[in-house]
Amino acid sequence: MEIINNFSEIFFSVWRQGILGVDIFQILIGIGIFFIFLVFRGLISKLIIKKLEIISKRTTNKLDDTFVHALVGPARFLPIVLGFFIASYYMTFSSEGREVVDTINRTLITILIFWVIHQIIEPISYILSGLDKLLTRELIGWIIKSLKILIFILGLAAVLELWGIKIGPIIAGLGLFGVAVALGAQDLFKNLISGILVLVEKRFKVGEWIIVENVIEGIVENIGFRSTAVRKFDKSLAIIPNFQFAENAVINVSATTNWRISWIITLQYNTTIEQLKKIRDAIEKYISSSEDYKISDTTEHAVRVDKFSDSSIDMYVRCFTVTDDWSEWLKVKERLALAIKDIVEKNNASFAFPSQSIYVEKK
Repeated sequence: MEIINNFSEIFFSVWRQGILGVDIFQILIGIGIFFIFLVFRGLISKLIIKKLEIISKRTTNKLDDTFVHALVGPARFLPIVLGFFIASYYMTFSSEGREVVDTINRTLITILIFWVIHQIIEPISYILSGLDKLLTRELIGWIIKSLKILIFILGLAAVLELWGIKIGPIIAGLGLFGVAVALGAQDLFKNLISGILVLVEKRFKVGEWIIVENVIEGIVENIGFRSTAVRKFDKSLAIIPNFQFAENAVINVSATTNWRISWIITLQYNTTIEQLKKIRDAIEKYISSSEDYKISDTTEHAVRVDKFSDSSIDMYVRCFTVTDDWSEWLKVKERLALAIKDIVEKNNASFAFPSQSIYVEKK
């Protein structure tokens, strides 16, 4: 009987003392409260999001809709924070236990706040997209990524501070480590800065055709922090370090306003002056009357007898097309070539080709 009494005394003592000064009954109630919030987390978050969606539908812009979509994750985390907070304040802790629980509550709330800030950064891209004349889409992407990383670092620092971990010495250590890394990663930073310059100066964008002499020619597929992916015309993918675009001249073919055709037409030396004039005038009339070519002060065309070469009389032809599409430009160029051949033949003239005369002297 004495054994049973001793067991009962110890059992109820443990029940009353519980963990961190909280009796077992309060712990069970607290777990129950937290479990209820956990079970109904989906319902609570849906109610919150539904309310926000009703508010956002009152406006016609898509910005607030994007904000609502971005808050889905934090809304699902909110019931967990509330459940732990209510459960912890239902229980009576010792002074040491209350301090630990308060720190956990502050940590959860801090994570929630920084998560919300992290999520609403994404919709900011919609605001920045209105500044497309100043910022490219790729640069906006870089800014958003950088802000997200910054928010994550600040949130981590705030959580560490709550638990008494001083971040000053950590930052100092990282600073020394950063100096060491910088000395060994100069190319990395050079490429990073070059990539930023490419985006800020809008040298080219994704989808554009670029030429860097003796380096690369192709279509830009992606502009990264360190390198740029360019799809060559043989369909192979080239990864080019960004410093190449800062140290070399970049020709943005896609930025061409009007494609130029510049040819030398070679005619035989037996072509008469009258034939030369007729051919010149006919070619000029064809260019001037065709809708394929842009005639203006900045896109002047020219058809002139140019010079006497070793095997031909050269006629210079230059004009600019209306189209800036490369495929269409090839069609326009083909039509001009056929028209010139027809004009030359109608004027009973012939094209010249390189030739060499050999004189044999008889003795």
